[in-house]
Amino acid sequence: MENIKDYQQYLRGYYYTGKIPVIIDFFATWCGPCQSMAPLLTRLANDYEGRVKVLKVDVDKNQALAMAAHIQSIPTLFFITKDGEIERRVGTLPYQELKRLAEKIME
Repeated sequence: MENIKDYQQYLRGYYYTGKIPVIIDFFATWCGPCQSMAPLLTRLANDYEGRVKVLKVDVDKNQALAMAAHIQSIPTLFFITKDGEIERRVGTLPYQELKRLAEKIME
């Protein structure tokens, strides 16, 4: 398990407070699978508003963070508990799996 503290210096502008769980979506505008995940993540953000924060990181515009996070394939999602523990998932996920992982980081 990774820890958010390892990336804290790169998270300026993303406002990770540790008060609620966070999902970080590492994506690129040219990535087809990333684009197919976008509406699912928007839906998840709406369904869990106030309980889970969803952040999007364009790897082309945020190369330092992508490199620090060892992003080698996109989409890559970080599911982060309020304690800062990270579960990494690579590739597209169906909505039910996104929902399950969101519920898991809220525990």
